[in-house]
Amino acid sequence: MGSDRTMRRTGKRLLTTAFVVGLAAATAGCGTSKMTTGSISRAGGKSVDTMTSGELQGAAVSLGQSYARNPGDKPVAMKYAAVLQMNGDADQSLAVMRKLAIAYPKDREVLAAYGKALAANGQLEPALDAVRRAQTPEYPDWRLASAEGAILDQLGQKDEARQKYRKALELKPNEPSVLSNLGMSYVLDGDVRTAETYLRTAVAQPGADSRVRQNLALVVGLQGRFGEAEQIASQELSPEQAQANVAYLRSMLSQQNAWNQLKKEDKGKSATN
Repeated sequence: MGSDRTMRRTGKRLLTTAFVVGLAAATAGCGTSKMTTGSISRAGGKSVDTMTSGELQGAAVSLGQSYARNPGDKPVAMKYAAVLQMNGDADQSLAVMRKLAIAYPKDREVLAAYGKALAANGQLEPALDAVRRAQTPEYPDWRLASAEGAILDQLGQKDEARQKYRKALELKPNEPSVLSNLGMSYVLDGDVRTAETYLRTAVAQPGADSRVRQNLALVVGLQGRFGEAEQIASQELSPEQAQANVAYLRSMLSQQNAWNQLKKEDKGKSATN
Protein backbone atom coordinates (compact mmCIF):
# COMPACT_ATOMS: atom_id res chain seq x y z
CA MET A 1 0.00 0.00 0.00
CA GLY A 2 3.03 2.25 0.42
CA SER A 3 3.43 2.55 -3.36
CA ASP A 4 -0.22 3.49 -3.70
CA ARG A 5 0.19 6.28 -1.15
CA THR A 6 3.33 7.49 -2.91
CA MET A 7 1.53 7.54 -6.24
CA ARG A 8 -1.34 9.42 -4.63
CA ARG A 9 1.02 12.01 -3.21
CA THR A 10 2.83 12.32 -6.53
CA GLY A 11 -0.54 12.88 -8.19
CA LYS A 12 -1.37 15.58 -5.67
CA ARG A 13 1.94 17.30 -6.31
CA LEU A 14 1.31 17.36 -10.06
CA LEU A 15 -2.42 17.99 -9.96
CA THR A 16 -3.14 19.99 -6.83
CA THR A 17 -5.88 21.94 -8.52
CA ALA A 18 -5.88 20.47 -12.02
CA PHE A 19 -9.62 20.10 -12.28
CA VAL A 20 -12.37 21.76 -14.22
CA VAL A 21 -13.77 24.34 -11.79
CA GLY A 22 -16.36 26.90 -12.77
CA LEU A 23 -18.19 27.12 -16.06
CA ALA A 24 -15.92 25.07 -18.29
CA ALA A 25 -12.82 26.65 -16.77
CA ALA A 26 -10.17 24.98 -14.71
CA THR A 27 -7.76 25.56 -11.98
CA ALA A 28 -4.09 25.64 -12.65
CA GLY A 29 -1.85 23.66 -10.39
CA CYS A 30 1.56 22.99 -11.89
CA GLY A 31 3.09 26.40 -12.43
CA THR A 32 4.80 26.77 -15.78
CA SER A 33 4.76 23.08 -16.60
CA LYS A 34 1.36 23.48 -18.27
CA MET A 35 0.56 19.86 -17.41
CA THR A 36 -2.81 21.04 -16.18
CA THR A 37 -6.37 21.07 -17.29
CA GLY A 38 -6.00 24.74 -18.15
CA SER A 39 -8.75 27.08 -19.21
CA ILE A 40 -10.77 27.08 -22.38
CA SER A 41 -11.27 30.83 -22.27
CA ARG A 42 -9.89 32.32 -25.44
CA ALA A 43 -7.80 35.40 -25.98
CA GLY A 44 -6.71 36.36 -29.43
CA GLY A 45 -8.50 33.32 -30.90
CA LYS A 46 -6.24 30.78 -29.18
CA SER A 47 -7.06 28.52 -26.27
CA VAL A 48 -5.38 29.76 -23.11
CA ASP A 49 -4.09 26.32 -22.16
CA THR A 50 -2.15 26.01 -25.44
CA MET A 51 -0.50 29.43 -25.27
CA THR A 52 3.25 29.71 -24.85
CA SER A 53 4.67 31.75 -22.00
CA GLY A 54 5.23 34.65 -24.36
CA GLU A 55 1.67 34.49 -25.66
CA LEU A 56 0.29 34.39 -22.13
CA GLN A 57 2.31 37.46 -21.18
CA GLY A 58 1.12 39.30 -24.28
CA ALA A 59 -2.50 38.35 -23.61
CA ALA A 60 -2.14 39.49 -20.00
CA VAL A 61 -0.91 42.91 -21.11
CA SER A 62 -3.64 43.34 -23.74
CA LEU A 63 -6.46 42.14 -21.51
CA GLY A 64 -5.06 44.13 -18.59
CA GLN A 65 -5.35 47.32 -20.59
CA SER A 66 -8.94 46.52 -21.52
CA TYR A 67 -9.72 45.61 -17.93
CA ALA A 68 -8.23 48.88 -16.63
CA ARG A 69 -10.54 50.83 -18.92
CA ASN A 70 -13.63 48.98 -17.71
CA PRO A 71 -13.20 46.63 -14.71
CA GLY A 72 -16.93 45.85 -14.77
CA ASP A 73 -16.78 44.25 -18.22
CA LYS A 74 -17.59 40.68 -17.25
CA PRO A 75 -16.19 38.79 -20.29
CA VAL A 76 -12.96 40.79 -20.26
CA ALA A 77 -12.49 40.39 -16.52
CA MET A 78 -13.06 36.64 -16.66
CA LYS A 79 -10.66 36.18 -19.56
CA TYR A 80 -8.11 38.36 -17.83
CA ALA A 81 -8.40 36.31 -14.64
CA ALA A 82 -8.00 33.06 -16.62
CA VAL A 83 -4.86 34.32 -18.37
CA LEU A 84 -3.39 35.59 -15.11
CA GLN A 85 -4.02 32.20 -13.52
CA MET A 86 -2.30 30.33 -16.33
CA ASN A 87 0.54 32.85 -16.23
CA GLY A 88 1.17 32.03 -12.57
CA ASP A 89 -0.33 35.23 -11.14
CA ALA A 90 -2.82 33.46 -8.88
CA ASP A 91 -3.14 36.29 -6.35
CA GLN A 92 -3.89 38.88 -9.02
CA SER A 93 -6.34 36.53 -10.72
CA LEU A 94 -8.19 36.12 -7.43
CA ALA A 95 -8.26 39.89 -6.89
CA VAL A 96 -9.87 40.37 -10.32
CA MET A 97 -12.50 37.72 -9.64
CA ARG A 98 -13.21 38.97 -6.13
CA LYS A 99 -13.97 42.43 -7.48
CA LEU A 100 -16.16 40.95 -10.21
CA ALA A 101 -18.05 38.83 -7.69
CA ILE A 102 -18.83 41.98 -5.70
CA ALA A 103 -20.18 43.60 -8.87
CA TYR A 104 -22.17 40.49 -9.86
CA PRO A 105 -23.17 38.91 -6.52
CA LYS A 106 -25.89 36.67 -8.02
CA ASP A 107 -24.28 35.76 -11.33
CA ARG A 108 -23.78 31.99 -11.41
CA GLU A 109 -20.98 32.09 -13.95
CA VAL A 110 -19.08 34.73 -12.00
CA LEU A 111 -19.54 32.93 -8.69
CA ALA A 112 -18.33 29.70 -10.23
CA ALA A 113 -15.24 31.38 -11.70
CA TYR A 114 -14.63 33.08 -8.36
CA GLY A 115 -14.76 29.66 -6.73
CA LYS A 116 -12.18 28.47 -9.26
CA ALA A 117 -9.87 31.34 -8.38
CA LEU A 118 -10.27 30.67 -4.66
CA ALA A 119 -9.50 26.98 -5.15
CA ALA A 120 -6.42 27.80 -7.20
CA ASN A 121 -5.17 29.83 -4.24
CA GLY A 122 -5.77 26.99 -1.84
CA GLN A 123 -8.82 28.62 -0.24
CA LEU A 124 -10.93 25.51 -0.63
CA GLU A 125 -13.68 26.10 1.94
CA PRO A 126 -14.52 29.60 0.59
CA ALA A 127 -14.34 28.14 -2.92
CA LEU A 128 -16.84 25.44 -2.01
CA ASP A 129 -19.13 28.06 -0.51
CA ALA A 130 -18.97 30.20 -3.66
CA VAL A 131 -19.80 27.27 -5.95
CA ARG A 132 -22.64 26.09 -3.72
CA ARG A 133 -24.12 29.60 -3.66
CA ALA A 134 -24.04 29.60 -7.44
CA GLN A 135 -25.98 26.32 -7.62
CA THR A 136 -29.78 26.27 -7.45
CA PRO A 137 -31.55 23.01 -6.47
CA GLU A 138 -34.56 23.72 -8.69
CA TYR A 139 -32.36 24.26 -11.76
CA PRO A 140 -29.07 22.45 -11.15
CA ASP A 141 -26.12 23.12 -13.42
CA TRP A 142 -23.88 20.18 -14.35
CA ARG A 143 -20.84 22.47 -14.51
CA LEU A 144 -21.35 23.57 -10.93
CA ALA A 145 -21.90 20.00 -9.76
CA SER A 146 -18.60 19.03 -11.38
CA ALA A 147 -16.90 22.08 -9.89
CA GLU A 148 -18.14 21.14 -6.43
CA GLY A 149 -16.83 17.64 -6.94
CA ALA A 150 -13.40 18.99 -7.89
CA ILE A 151 -13.17 21.04 -4.72
CA LEU A 152 -14.40 18.18 -2.55
CA ASP A 153 -11.69 16.00 -4.11
CA GLN A 154 -9.07 18.52 -3.09
CA LEU A 155 -10.51 18.48 0.42
CA GLY A 156 -10.02 14.72 0.49
CA GLN A 157 -13.74 13.91 0.37
CA LYS A 158 -13.50 11.52 -2.57
CA ASP A 159 -16.82 9.71 -2.07
CA GLU A 160 -18.79 12.95 -1.92
CA ALA A 161 -16.79 14.26 -4.89
CA ARG A 162 -17.64 11.28 -7.06
CA GLN A 163 -21.31 11.59 -6.15
CA LYS A 164 -21.19 15.13 -7.54
CA TYR A 165 -19.46 14.00 -10.73
CA ARG A 166 -22.10 11.32 -11.24
CA LYS A 167 -24.82 13.87 -10.61
CA ALA A 168 -23.20 16.06 -13.25
CA LEU A 169 -23.18 13.11 -15.66
CA GLU A 170 -26.89 12.53 -15.01
CA LEU A 171 -27.49 16.14 -16.02
CA LYS A 172 -25.05 16.01 -18.94
CA PRO A 173 -24.41 12.38 -20.04
CA ASN A 174 -20.94 11.59 -21.39
CA GLU A 175 -19.71 15.14 -20.86
CA PRO A 176 -15.94 14.84 -21.45
CA SER A 177 -14.90 17.45 -18.89
CA VAL A 178 -16.83 15.66 -16.13
CA LEU A 179 -15.45 12.27 -17.16
CA SER A 180 -12.03 13.88 -17.07
CA ASN A 181 -12.61 15.19 -13.55
CA LEU A 182 -13.81 11.76 -12.44
CA GLY A 183 -10.69 10.21 -13.90
CA MET A 184 -8.46 12.72 -12.12
CA SER A 185 -10.25 11.88 -8.88
CA TYR A 186 -8.89 8.35 -9.21
CA VAL A 187 -5.40 9.74 -9.89
CA LEU A 188 -5.49 11.48 -6.53
CA ASP A 189 -6.54 8.17 -5.01
CA GLY A 190 -3.59 6.38 -6.62
CA ASP A 191 -5.72 4.31 -9.02
CA VAL A 192 -4.24 5.36 -12.36
CA ARG A 193 -5.64 2.40 -14.27
CA THR A 194 -9.23 3.34 -13.47
CA ALA A 195 -8.31 6.96 -14.16
CA GLU A 196 -7.05 6.02 -17.63
CA THR A 197 -10.31 4.19 -18.39
CA TYR A 198 -12.39 7.28 -17.62
CA LEU A 199 -10.01 9.59 -19.48
CA ARG A 200 -9.98 7.44 -22.60
CA THR A 201 -13.78 7.47 -22.53
CA ALA A 202 -13.64 11.25 -22.14
CA VAL A 203 -11.25 11.70 -25.05
CA ALA A 204 -13.53 9.62 -27.29
CA GLN A 205 -16.48 11.96 -26.72
CA PRO A 206 -17.41 14.72 -29.18
CA GLY A 207 -16.27 18.04 -27.77
CA ALA A 208 -13.28 16.67 -25.86
CA ASP A 209 -10.67 19.40 -25.85
CA SER A 210 -7.02 19.96 -25.07
CA ARG A 211 -7.35 19.83 -21.29
CA VAL A 212 -8.93 16.37 -21.44
CA ARG A 213 -6.19 15.04 -23.73
CA GLN A 214 -3.48 16.57 -21.57
CA ASN A 215 -4.95 14.82 -18.53
CA LEU A 216 -4.86 11.54 -20.43
CA ALA A 217 -1.23 12.23 -21.36
CA LEU A 218 -0.47 12.85 -17.71
CA VAL A 219 -2.07 9.60 -16.55
CA VAL A 220 -0.29 7.60 -19.23
CA GLY A 221 2.98 9.23 -18.21
CA LEU A 222 2.37 8.44 -14.55
CA GLN A 223 2.42 4.78 -15.58
CA GLY A 224 5.85 5.22 -17.17
CA ARG A 225 4.65 5.16 -20.80
CA PHE A 226 6.42 8.38 -21.69
CA GLY A 227 6.56 7.89 -25.46
CA GLU A 228 2.80 7.35 -25.59
CA ALA A 229 2.24 10.31 -23.26
CA GLU A 230 4.29 12.58 -25.51
CA GLN A 231 2.38 11.38 -28.57
CA ILE A 232 -0.96 12.21 -26.90
CA ALA A 233 0.29 15.59 -25.67
CA SER A 234 1.71 16.56 -29.06
CA GLN A 235 -1.74 16.30 -30.65
CA GLU A 236 -2.67 19.57 -28.90
CA LEU A 237 0.61 21.29 -28.09
CA SER A 238 3.67 22.20 -30.06
CA PRO A 239 6.35 19.48 -30.08
CA GLU A 240 8.44 21.63 -27.75
CA GLN A 241 5.61 22.01 -25.23
CA ALA A 242 4.76 18.32 -25.37
CA GLN A 243 8.41 17.37 -24.82
CA ALA A 244 8.67 19.84 -21.95
CA ASN A 245 5.59 18.36 -20.27
CA VAL A 246 6.87 14.81 -20.54
CA ALA A 247 10.38 15.81 -19.44
CA TYR A 248 8.88 17.43 -16.34
CA LEU A 249 6.81 14.36 -15.57
CA ARG A 250 9.73 12.01 -16.24
CA SER A 251 11.96 13.96 -13.86
CA MET A 252 9.32 13.85 -11.13
CA LEU A 253 8.99 10.08 -11.40
CA SER A 254 12.57 9.03 -12.11
CA GLN A 255 14.64 11.07 -9.69
CA GLN A 256 15.43 8.87 -6.72
CA ASN A 257 15.71 11.86 -4.40
CA ALA A 258 12.21 12.98 -5.35
CA TRP A 259 10.81 9.53 -4.66
CA ASN A 260 12.63 9.34 -1.33
CA GLN A 261 11.27 12.73 -0.33
CA LEU A 262 7.74 11.68 -1.26
CA LYS A 263 8.13 8.50 0.81
CA LYS A 264 9.44 10.45 3.80
CA GLU A 265 6.51 12.86 3.60
CA ASP A 266 4.10 9.93 3.33
CA LYS A 267 5.60 8.23 6.40
CA GLY A 268 5.52 11.48 8.33
CA LYS A 269 1.89 12.04 7.41
CA SER A 270 0.96 8.48 8.37
CA ALA A 271 2.71 8.82 11.73
CA THR A 272 0.66 11.88 12.62
CA ASN A 273 -2.66 10.31 11.65
